[in-house]
Amino acid sequence: MLSGTSSRGHRPAPVRAWLVLCAMSMLQFFIAVDVTVVNIALPSIGTDFGVAGHSLTWLVVGYTITGGGLLMLGGRLGDLLGRRRTLLVGTILFGAASLLAGLAPSFPVLVAARLLQGAGEAVALPAAMATIVLLFPEGPRRSRALSVWAAVASCGLVLGFALSGIVTAHLGWRWIFLISVPFILVVIVAALFLVPPDRLASRERVRLDLPGALLLTACPLLFTYAVVEAGEPGTSLWVSLAALVGAVLAVVGFVRVESRSLNPLVPLTFFADRARVRANLTTMLLSGALSTSFLLFTFYLQDRLEMGPLGAGLTMLPLAVALIAASVLVPRLLGRWGARACVLVGLAAAAGAMAVVALVAVLGGGAAWLLPAMLLIAAGMGFGIVGLQYIAVSGTTEEDAGIASGVQRAADQLGGASGVAVYVGLGFAPALHAGDPFLIAAALAIAGLIIGAVVISGSPATTVAQPQAT
Repeated sequence: MLSGTSSRGHRPAPVRAWLVLCAMSMLQFFIAVDVTVVNIALPSIGTDFGVAGHSLTWLVVGYTITGGGLLMLGGRLGDLLGRRRTLLVGTILFGAASLLAGLAPSFPVLVAARLLQGAGEAVALPAAMATIVLLFPEGPRRSRALSVWAAVASCGLVLGFALSGIVTAHLGWRWIFLISVPFILVVIVAALFLVPPDRLASRERVRLDLPGALLLTACPLLFTYAVVEAGEPGTSLWVSLAALVGAVLAVVGFVRVESRSLNPLVPLTFFADRARVRANLTTMLLSGALSTSFLLFTFYLQDRLEMGPLGAGLTMLPLAVALIAASVLVPRLLGRWGARACVLVGLAAAAGAMAVVALVAVLGGGAAWLLPAMLLIAAGMGFGIVGLQYIAVSGTTEEDAGIASGVQRAADQLGGASGVAVYVGLGFAPALHAGDPFLIAAALAIAGLIIGAVVISGSPATTVAQPQAT
């Protein structure tokens, strides 16, 4: 029988903590899968609903940006209303939206379901990550738990491509959404019976910072629209400039709202910790490059080598295997090298992967030539993301664990969406003909990674206790 608490307070026994980690990782996996699973199914969706490719892109961007923009609201909800309660609400919303997406009778309903999926993710994931952070003390246990968490997310992103090809080919595109529903039900049951009840110091009603959340979501949406439209032939430059100005105004408005709100989405004092600020900025730059690599792999395999969607998805499976291997290796090296050193290794590996992609594109190599790039991307995820997560949540307490987790996840997701918009949007823009698009996109990503290395190098070294021998 699992004991509910330990003698040191409300911290669960280790077995129970690891069961909670398994349940939270299952949720993380399917949320990560939904970031990429729709990509290969887009042509089938467009054929069924008679929708052009330009509109279909919002099935990807809408989910990612809505989820990322509302993540800090989700983190704040966990801190104010209780992590267990918030986790359940977000998970139920995500599961219901997945069901709606699979049964959607029209394209607008499908888009709405994707937006609701993003909202469910935003509420559930910060609570899930905060639960893990609080159940595993700083040191080897937490580093191992965060490594599992990051590896599951990364594998979900990669396996989404293969899963999309297999499911779409044999069951139809609707099942890429429906397949997650029974697993989400398992997560809900696990949260009800395994996650410790909320212990709130006060039951007073609090006002949520909805204006801040809306401004935070509007900023990346406007920025992405500005970049994408700037590369479209025939688009007025003034339209893109207006969207870009709107994104800047949204940032300014967000800062003003947060400075005046009684219950800000992100208290500005949170950014007084320079290590966290540097970690989250570097997370955005690294995630932008990693997300770009997925699209570059897919475009090269399908457009340049003319592979089918199923073949392209299966070709990326070595990346998932390498991620699993990295998840085993990283915890030990995190304790030996420290978090900052692991982040620098991850940034260097991601930059090396982009260099390989550019070289393969210029030389016209086959699919096997991309294998080194896939292995380097696995190293970039395994070392970089885990190290950055550890720095971003170090020193958190019951009061701010949720917001720290929400900020880190928002940086990860919004950085990935913005990076794709800038690197791929500019590299593959029809209005720009300055060279090979793969070379341009890879060069832009490498520049971002170099900036990330400079930023994180100024952060103090974060040590991690070595795992104890058993």
